[in-house]
Amino acid sequence: MFSANHQKFIEMDELSYQKVPFFFMIDFLVDQIEIFKQNEIEENGLLIDFQTFSNTKKKEALQKKTEWKSYPESLESFQKGFDHVQKNLRMGNSYLTNYTRKTKIDTNLSLEEIFHHSQAKYKVLYKDFFVFFSPETFVKIISDKIFTYPMKGTIDASLENAAEVLKNDTKEKAEHYTVVDLLRNDLSMVADDVKVDKFQHIDFLKTQQKDLFAMSSEISGNLKPEFKGKVGSIMQKLLPAGSILGAPKPKTLEIILEAEGFDRGFYTGVCGWFDGENLDSCVMIRFIEKECDQLYFKSGGGITHMSRLEDEYQEMKNKIYVPIH
Repeated sequence: MFSANHQKFIEMDELSYQKVPFFFMIDFLVDQIEIFKQNEIEENGLLIDFQTFSNTKKKEALQKKTEWKSYPESLESFQKGFDHVQKNLRMGNSYLTNYTRKTKIDTNLSLEEIFHHSQAKYKVLYKDFFVFFSPETFVKIISDKIFTYPMKGTIDASLENAAEVLKNDTKEKAEHYTVVDLLRNDLSMVADDVKVDKFQHIDFLKTQQKDLFAMSSEISGNLKPEFKGKVGSIMQKLLPAGSILGAPKPKTLEIILEAEGFDRGFYTGVCGWFDGENLDSCVMIRFIEKECDQLYFKSGGGITHMSRLEDEYQEMKNKIYVPIH
C-alpha cells in the first residue's frame, strides 16, 4: 500500500535511526509526505505547539471580540453521502466509515491568530495554508514502547448527565469498540504484547461555541525488534489512521472517496515530532484550510449501521468550533 512514498519513509527511518530530531506531516491518502529537520521548521513557515515540542512564543491576549460564522451544507446535501455509506454498511462492505464534510466559515481571525489563541493538545500552522487544533494523539513511542489513543464519540457537555449518556449510548459504544479493536490489530503489526490499558475514558473539550465530552481509550505494546528506531516503517504500516478512516481499511477508503466528493488533503492525515529518542504524533483534525481567500472547516464522524442521519449531521456541525475562550 502507498509504495510511491517508499523513499520518504526510508528517509524518516534513516533520520530516526541516527537519532536526528525532525517533524513530519503525512496527508490522508499518504500521497504527500513532508519532512523537516529541526533547523528547517521555521524557514518553511511552520508553527508547532505540541506538549513535547514548541517553536512558538507566548502571544499577547486577543484584543478583539471573536466573530465566527459557519455555513454548513443542508441536511439533504449531507444525506447523499450518508446514504451511500449506509448502503455499503448494510451490504457488509464496511462496519465503520468515517464520513467528513467541508464547511465554509467566516471569521475576523487570521489563521495565525487562531493558532496562537486556540487551546489544544496539538496545534500546527502551515504557512497561510492551514491551521489545526487537535485533541487526538495518533501514536507515541517512549523507550521502544508504543501507545495509541483512539478517540471516538462526542456529545454536547451541556446535556444532562452527558458523560454517562455518551458512555452508555449504544451507537457511540459500538463505534468506540470497533476503533479500539481496529487499532489494537494495527498496533499488533509493529508491536508485541498489545493490550488495552484504559477503556472509554472521557475527556472534556472547552470551546467558545460549546463544550464537548469526547471518549478515548489507551492501547500499548512493545515495538518488535525490526521496528525499533524506524519511525518511517512504523508510519507506513499504520497509515491511514484507523480512527478517521474506519474498518476494514481498503474497502472503507473506497467508500469514503465515493461518498465525500472533496479532497481531504492534510485533514485527517498525521503529523509528528521525533526528538531524537521518542515520538509524539497526532491526527490532524479540527482543521481549517484556506482556499482562494475563503476559509473552510473540515469535520465529520464515524458512521455505523446504527447511525441516525440527524444525529450525524448535528455531530458534524458540533465539531465546527474554535477552542478560544
